[in-house]
Amino acid sequence: MNKRILYVVVIILVLLAVAYNLQNFLTEDNLPYSLQKLYLFHGIAVLIVYLGIELIYDKMPNQIGAAYLTMMFLKIGIFILLFKSTIFTEQDLAIQHRLGLLIPFFLFLIVEAVCIAKLLKSK
Repeated sequence: MNKRILYVVVIILVLLAVAYNLQNFLTEDNLPYSLQKLYLFHGIAVLIVYLGIELIYDKMPNQIGAAYLTMMFLKIGIFILLFKSTIFTEQDLAIQHRLGLLIPFFLFLIVEAVCIAKLLKSK
């Protein structure tokens, strides 16, 4: 269990560093939101979701699906609360700014799903 968690933490940190630096390099500097906060939120959220699934799987393996859906709804809700000023602005976001919000979400969602799938296959 500890080795798996360490493996996931390393993957998240590497993805966080590489994706953030790449997106920061490719996008302009005047984004209407903090790219650093965006990536930190997704990295921490994925780690919390994975650890939660890991703990729930040991106690109640039949409830993993419901737990994952609940955590995803909470994650999206917290994201909207934290970044509501960016998402619900009066002026429309440019397409590159919209993509800048979605890219980290989908990157970390894929990593989260792959790590949880590996967890479920291993047991």
